[in-house]
Amino acid sequence: MELAVYNLKGEETGKNVSLNDDVYGIEPNDHAIYLDVKQHLANLRQGTHKTRERSEVAGSTKKIKRQKGTGTARAGDIKSPIFRGGGRVFGPRPRDYSFKLNKKLKKLARKSALSYKVKTEKIRIVEDFNISTPKTSEYIDILKNLNINEKKSLLVLTEQNKNIYLSSRNLQGAKVVTASEITTYDIMNASVLLLVESSVDVLDNMLSN
Repeated sequence: MELAVYNLKGEETGKNVSLNDDVYGIEPNDHAIYLDVKQHLANLRQGTHKTRERSEVAGSTKKIKRQKGTGTARAGDIKSPIFRGGGRVFGPRPRDYSFKLNKKLKKLARKSALSYKVKTEKIRIVEDFNISTPKTSEYIDILKNLNINEKKSLLVLTEQNKNIYLSSRNLQGAKVVTASEITTYDIMNASVLLLVESSVDVLDNMLSN
């Protein structure tokens, strides 16, 4: 499959880029995408939630009333979970939500996500470019020229570019990553995937069998 290459003015340059069918043309595996996205979101969780249980609440351990003859249920100290201000029963504790996935499955998930973008025509190829100084308005103009300024976009670069990153940082619907950092979540979360021309080969080398 071939896609046209656009310049920063939104015009076709006359060049085409050939996409590897082993990366962009596979039958998508929905379960692999689900697991990879689930792992990504789980890894973002801090897991620092905590409530005080019975042994951690400040209070007297004195038995607050006699065992029998009150007409109500027996009760121990004031820290009992049935009383206001008492400890919580089986409350949340700090934990690590991360889990492991095999590299082959993660690779399959990224290829599946890219194949979905190709099928729905949500991938655009732009020629390699640079921004001399960080300027958000210049990056907005690029998105407008490509007619994707109102869509959630993901720009994939070959290597880190500080000026492009700083120019896009204040835009809510725009994200910039390098090809080596791209995740299944980023691909699926973006409405349009922008690949600079040189990043196509990098992704091919990373994901091809």
